[in-house]
Amino acid sequence: MTTVTNEDASARTWPRHPGMSTETSTSQSNPSNQSAVEFPTRMRPHIGLATRDIDRAVAFYSRLFEQPPTKLRPGYAKFEVHEPPINLSLNLTDHVPEQVSPAHFGIQVKSTDEVLAARLRMKTGGFGVRDEQQVTCCYAVQDKVWIPDPDGHQWEVFVVTDADAETHGEPTTESGEPSACCVRR
Repeated sequence: MTTVTNEDASARTWPRHPGMSTETSTSQSNPSNQSAVEFPTRMRPHIGLATRDIDRAVAFYSRLFEQPPTKLRPGYAKFEVHEPPINLSLNLTDHVPEQVSPAHFGIQVKSTDEVLAARLRMKTGGFGVRDEQQVTCCYAVQDKVWIPDPDGHQWEVFVVTDADAETHGEPTTESGEPSACCVRR
């Protein structure tokens, strides 16, 4: 038999802060305090991005994730994506901070055909794409496509074709363009 101590119980409750309401936080509609949102994994990443043009950003991410937003409000959109599992929110703002390291986001897929399908989907949607074929990045050889969202956030869709390359990365692609990989320069 397991004994629950006061210390164990306090680890599962919110600490009280000065000025905090003494009412319980348990919702009448959700008395177990479990997530009101269903998703297939135990956890998933959440990314919140600022955007200057919510309509253009929604068009971009609808194409990227192949689904419409799950929530759309004035100045706000949320994508709760099952594949890949991610919670992405877009928030309308007048100022989008310049992106600095880490310098990109990515979606890893299982084949070059899936990379090419994402490339076609985004290009036919009017979004710019940049290809990298058999580029070495992060000690792996990859086929990838880079797509900036309307606010300049860089996204890569990639497949790893060799998981154990000898070098961290190549400073340029086959076409001679600088690689967007996280190569230490």
